[in-house]
Amino acid sequence: MFYFFLCLAALVVGYMTYGTVVDRVFGPDEKAVTPAYSMRDDVDYVPMPKWKLLLIQVLDIAGIGPIFGPILGALYGPAALLWIVIGSIFAGAVHDYMSGMLSVRNKGASIPELVGEYMGMPARQAMRVFSVILLMLVGVVFVLAPAKLLTGLTGVATPIFVGAIFVYYFLATILPIDKVIGRFYPALGALLLVMTVAIAVALMASDHPILPNMDFFTNAHPKNLPLWPLLFVTLSCGAISGFHSTQSPLMARCVKNEREGRMVFYGAMIIEGVIALVWATIGLSFYDDGAALNAVVAAGSPAAVVKEASNMLLGPVGGALAVLAVIVLPITSGDTAFRSTRLIVAETFKINQAKAPKRLLVAVPMFVIGFVISQLPFDSIWRYFGFSNQMLSMLVLWSGAVYLAKTARFHWICTVPATFMTAVCASFIILSDLGFGMSMTASVAGGVAAAVVALGAFLLKYGFGRAVAAEEAAK
Repeated sequence: MFYFFLCLAALVVGYMTYGTVVDRVFGPDEKAVTPAYSMRDDVDYVPMPKWKLLLIQVLDIAGIGPIFGPILGALYGPAALLWIVIGSIFAGAVHDYMSGMLSVRNKGASIPELVGEYMGMPARQAMRVFSVILLMLVGVVFVLAPAKLLTGLTGVATPIFVGAIFVYYFLATILPIDKVIGRFYPALGALLLVMTVAIAVALMASDHPILPNMDFFTNAHPKNLPLWPLLFVTLSCGAISGFHSTQSPLMARCVKNEREGRMVFYGAMIIEGVIALVWATIGLSFYDDGAALNAVVAAGSPAAVVKEASNMLLGPVGGALAVLAVIVLPITSGDTAFRSTRLIVAETFKINQAKAPKRLLVAVPMFVIGFVISQLPFDSIWRYFGFSNQMLSMLVLWSGAVYLAKTARFHWICTVPATFMTAVCASFIILSDLGFGMSMTASVAGGVAAAVVALGAFLLKYGFGRAVAAEEAAK
């Protein structure tokens, strides 16, 4: 139990200390007029209070990632806890803060436009395609996962829930942000947090030993899958996730003051880290060992773990409420995934979204494509999503590093995690059968080489931040 509270305290202290450092490095301007006011259209650009933005951001970024990911990460042992804490504070929260605040500084622009602004037109065009594909995969994954959970809860056929969720997603995608998302998400966010605390307290009060195995140096995976780099791709949401950068601009369009950025963007990621910490602890404590946990996952996916642990720890009623709170996560990320896709497509083709017919022009074909993708096997969609997700986080961190270097700020807060994620992504694609399917030795060597090359290229061009900033100012 001591280790759980130590990790929890580390996340809180990380927000208070490193979060302040990141905020000061970026330098928010409390006198600047934010896009919520300068571009207000009462559809996507709507000023909202920061407490509401925080709860909406938590739901937007979370999805099933901070629950399913930590459960699967727990198969690797207590190293998952370290990755959640270190990743959230020094990588994930920095990534989310930079993507959100850069959007605030660029008229609420979506992530492809931000990457293009700092890394050039080729990067912008690549990111437009990459982001749309990723978001469509996310949207579909976040239809199928909650539909299956609802089927397990009610016995109603999954296709019925799939259809109902798609209808809701369509409405949430085209209606003004304050009509559905701004109105209901804060309450749903509060429900999620209450149920997360409830199941954590129930676990602590149960007879289950809390984190009985704290051997950080032994890979506990029952299938002996390599911890590097698979843990860092499997456990993304809850540590660092590129998907978050597609969601941050939604709230960047509603922020009233730049000073709110640390709470809304950095703070939401820390809250997600807490949710991930709880579910990783359940995975490591509720079952006798990794083999027992893996048996439940193999029989019914991580959703089966959620249902079993919730019912056993909270009883039938409490368990049902906990499962409902978990269902809220993917649904409230899936709709914003489609909403973000609409905005990216609209920005790409310069389609004004103030009028409903123009929003329908983008949304209708998008949902037709989404339905077609939903007919593919869930496991295949999820595998491609995992790698794409971390690739996006790497690109966003490098974009943040470029921005900081060009403005003579301490770019290392982005450069270090960007270098690390470069190694993760390169190692994974070399090792995985999704890529080259090579040996672990080749994977590690290739990952290190890619990270060194990327960092070297960055430092050659941007290492002397003040000189670069002077050159930019002179142009």
